[in-house]
Amino acid sequence: MLNLGTVYAWSFFQKPLCETYGWSNSQVVWTFSLAICFLGLSAAAGGLILPKTGPRPLALAGAVLFGSGYLLAALALQMHLLPLLYLGYGVVGGIGLGLGYVTPVATVSRWFPDHRGLATGTVVMGFGFGALLMSKVIAPFLLRSVGGDMVLAFTVMGVLFLALSLASAAFIRNPPAASPANATAGDLPDSDAATAGSRIASKSFVLMWLIFFCNIFAGIALIGFQSPLFQDVCAKYDPGLGRETLAGYGGTLIAASSVFNGIGRFLWGALSDRLGRLLAFRLILASQIAAFAVLMQTAHPWLFATLVCYILLCYGGGFGTMPSFVLDMFGARLMPAVYGTILTAWSAAGIAGPQLVAMMKDRFPGQPALASFYSFATAICFLGTGMLLSLFLKERRREPCCS
Repeated sequence: MLNLGTVYAWSFFQKPLCETYGWSNSQVVWTFSLAICFLGLSAAAGGLILPKTGPRPLALAGAVLFGSGYLLAALALQMHLLPLLYLGYGVVGGIGLGLGYVTPVATVSRWFPDHRGLATGTVVMGFGFGALLMSKVIAPFLLRSVGGDMVLAFTVMGVLFLALSLASAAFIRNPPAASPANATAGDLPDSDAATAGSRIASKSFVLMWLIFFCNIFAGIALIGFQSPLFQDVCAKYDPGLGRETLAGYGGTLIAASSVFNGIGRFLWGALSDRLGRLLAFRLILASQIAAFAVLMQTAHPWLFATLVCYILLCYGGGFGTMPSFVLDMFGARLMPAVYGTILTAWSAAGIAGPQLVAMMKDRFPGQPALASFYSFATAICFLGTGMLLSLFLKERRREPCCS
């Protein structure tokens, strides 16, 4: 999960790629959007396949595809081919992300049926910390070592992530089928498959999907551009700052916010065990509305960074809470199929959120504050919609080992 989560440091490369290759913000961010889109789609497919194959084959396939995505991206940059960058990092790498993501989340819930929120929150915390690993360790070290050569940097990252992810995936397995909560290691019966289909079409699932989408939209719009947005704020606050200094500030915010993203997955997941999943989501949504409202007005870098970190804390909290929410609402037996499908909300938001900010930045190239204002206002609208929808959802509590 730590390796896969490096995708959240994409904004570290957003500005350099625009400047080096002459591509627009919208063109470059489609790479990130496609990666998140195919993450969700492949996670949905992986959730259906997981009961039949077990976790290890899917995790290994995800590792191979994820590492290969970086290698194809390096080839695309060498050839200056934007469509190949989309195919490599976006499609191939995104499919690897989805297969790799859904497997440990669904599997760990079987190992710790009495502490679902804590267990799944801890595992997805690794995904949140991935951006810290990339923005403050891997990317800066590699770019310094290769003299800023993006092609060579992406090549080394591809080899590194391929090796590390394969080594990790080789150890993933289901627990012994010794309790009702763990009695789902074999093929999913046709009757259960039909039940999963009916549950996915239910009102509860649709509401959960929409609430999840609204929370992801707000956070991922920020993730895709947090470094450039922060650099704009810092440059306006202190016009004397140079390009390298601004880039360093942007990388630092990515690292700091990734810590909050990771902690939020653990913290909100654990809190949801005590507060209930629905109340946790309502608090996540409502508090972000206030944070974005202040973010729209501030021009101070420290306050801007603090608010970004809090929003990422709540963004991660949605991912830390949703797996156990699905378990409570639909049971352990249907969890892989239902949870994989609900991750398609990530796919949709992964396209809509970053593209909105890119469109605003391209439309107001000389007015970064105005572009940010409209982007943050839209995020507030989506969070408010999610909060309103949560009022129509009824929570269902399950005993720890029941399915």
